[in-house]
Amino acid sequence: MDEVYRLVVDIPGERLDKFVSRKLMQFSRARLQKLIGESYVLVNGIASKSSLKLNAGDKLTVTIPPPPPSSLSPEDIPLKIIYEDDDLLAIDKPAGLTVHPAPGHPSHTLVNAILSHFPHLADMGDSLRPGIVHRLDKDTSGVMLVAKNATAQAKLQEQFKSRAVEKTYLALVKGHLAPERGMIEAPIGRHPSNRKKMAVVSRGREARTMYQVVRYIGNYTLLEVKPETGRTHQIRVHLAAIGYPVMGDALYGVKSPLLSRQFLHAHRLKIKLPSSGEFKEFMSPLAEDLERVLGEMG
Repeated sequence: MDEVYRLVVDIPGERLDKFVSRKLMQFSRARLQKLIGESYVLVNGIASKSSLKLNAGDKLTVTIPPPPPSSLSPEDIPLKIIYEDDDLLAIDKPAGLTVHPAPGHPSHTLVNAILSHFPHLADMGDSLRPGIVHRLDKDTSGVMLVAKNATAQAKLQEQFKSRAVEKTYLALVKGHLAPERGMIEAPIGRHPSNRKKMAVVSRGREARTMYQVVRYIGNYTLLEVKPETGRTHQIRVHLAAIGYPVMGDALYGVKSPLLSRQFLHAHRLKIKLPSSGEFKEFMSPLAEDLERVLGEMG
């Protein structure tokens, strides 16, 4: 059954998409923009564009159709849950697990595993990414958050979008990185000749990565890395661009005989809890295969 919301504009000059996003925070802005484009949002009874500037007193009717049936199948894949409340899960994602279905990975993803434990998430609106508010690369391990309801999903997505989330990774890079603390600022976009890669390009999107040396191990450096922006492959691209590729990263560096994937781990994640606004930090200890590599390297 459709949900119908009736709204009256209180601030003149605001864009239609921004207004409905502000009033209906339980839905993602992307979903609301799609509904506007499909004429589910009427202004004074007329379908309009997302960019329409509203007048005070305009009357809106927003119709939310039921989500399409999910094409995802629950799969009994073990999950290591770090934290859970009524709004979210913090999961310790293993390396090798893709977050959501995509071309080449139609099944056996984190989403399939989540639906096995929490079937109700299939009705959250995005039929391929229910509950997903951010992502980790397939071969990156560590802390990932999953929303358990639409309101929490919208609030968490807004924190990531506004860069209010503090993310800390551990990375082992090839070379003796100096200075011991620094900021990498370089725009990132699609690689001009290899569509599977990202690269530092002049017309890319702003990207900033802060790093701090934890210790030197032979000709390698263990880093604590805090990306301030969230571009695809950001940490791997930035570190490779300054000449210190992540160990085992075959896409941006070279393979390693010691490790079958890149040495990159989402170690800590700090957010505001959606319901209370309380700051909460989640931590994942270094994955076993990465600990083993450090042990072998002495």
